[in-house]
Amino acid sequence: MKLKIRSFCVAITYFVLVSCASDQQPDASSPDDDNSIPEEASGPPSDIKILSLGDSYTIGQSVCETCRFPEQLKDSLQRIASIKEVDLKVIATTGWTTTSLLNAINNENLDEDYDLSTLLIGVNNQFQHKPFTLFEEEFPKLVSEAIKYSKGKKENLIVVSIPDYAFTPFGGGESSISTDLDKYNAFIENYCLQYSITYIYITDITRKGFENPDLVASDGLHPSTLAYSEFVSRMLPEALKKIGYVTD
Repeated sequence: MKLKIRSFCVAITYFVLVSCASDQQPDASSPDDDNSIPEEASGPPSDIKILSLGDSYTIGQSVCETCRFPEQLKDSLQRIASIKEVDLKVIATTGWTTTSLLNAINNENLDEDYDLSTLLIGVNNQFQHKPFTLFEEEFPKLVSEAIKYSKGKKENLIVVSIPDYAFTPFGGGESSISTDLDKYNAFIENYCLQYSITYIYITDITRKGFENPDLVASDGLHPSTLAYSEFVSRMLPEALKKIGYVTD
């Protein structure tokens, strides 16, 4: 009789141990599970949308339409990343201040699905002697607007520094222009650093305008096609990463 009881207890113990072992199987979602299937790496989409906001430097005053930097950036992205379609929307006009650009954006019926956006603004605030406090107030608003229309992601935005027109025949080497624009660009850079927004500095390119006149357009004031190409060479690596194209 004692043997039967002992055998029964052994059987019960075995059953409990097996049940506990089955309850402790690894969770299928555990990062330590060797059988988990990794996600496929995603490349750039076949179609992208770009939004470029600014003034004469964005519209490409005195250069051909395909020579301005947004068009050159579009063409470079399309060629390098083998993108089938790139829809570029440019909202910019010569002479626009931050106020002008804000008003123009508000008058547009923009979609909020742009994959990449660029913002270059401020030279006309300086040129038209607007209070610097106005720029301090309105630049952050423009950044917010650009992010809003870029799928709400600040990672999709590239902010570009303001070119220096002092180094053109029109500017005549006036040092006060450079001093003013340094102040604007310092504010832009610090703001972008504070909020982890991509900032591309191109001002030094335009400061070679006297030593290399080919960097100045035929109007003696704005950047040339060559200058815009140099802008794009600095912007392109960041732009490629933002659309999901990563090189080894």
